Amino acid sequence: MRQASISRKTKETDIQLSLNLDGAGKAEIDTGVGFLNHMLELLAFHSGFDLTVRCKGDTWVDDHHSVEDIGIALGQALADALGDKKGITRYGNFLLPMDEALVLVAIDLSGRDTLGYQVQLLTEKVGTFDTELVKEFMLGFVRNAKACLHFHQLAGENTHHIIEAMFKGLGRALKQAVAIDPSRAGETPSSKGIL
Repeated sequence: MRQASISRKTKETDIQLSLNLDGAGKAEIDTGVGFLNHMLELLAFHSGFDLTVRCKGDTWVDDHHSVEDIGIALGQALADALGDKKGITRYGNFLLPMDEALVLVAIDLSGRDTLGYQVQLLTEKVGTFDTELVKEFMLGFVRNAKACLHFHQLAGENTHHIIEAMFKGLGRALKQAVAIDPSRAGETPSSKGIL
């Protein structure tokens, strides 16, 4: 079973996260950050992953620690669930339209962590959510998933729509990348023989 559970406890956050790559897109999310709850529900639905997240964080300071640490835990869970990565497609990409917003998302589960972030969020807040935390979440995710992830915004004026396109597109790209390639089942998806 391609699944993992992560328990991460610091002086700032207490996180329980479980991930099933071969799920049905079911999400049970309670991060203490309403906007992030919504984005993770979308990610689960569009990836087809089952995702459970519980976080108690120091949101009286701000949402930064919770958002970043959940990104870290999700990256760790993905890496654990993939194991040796044998048989996976490895690459995924999706061009996601969300009303006036258009975002290209591409991922390589390469074992190397890189974030390409060509996104311009036009407001500092969506509701009470600090939009700069989207990048912090993605950095935590790629560093721990050991993935190369690129976001390229092609259009967009509404910050909520742009971020939503990013999370939905990431879900769709991940769905492709973790899929088993029947022509290479059991093989490492690299000419080097290792990821």
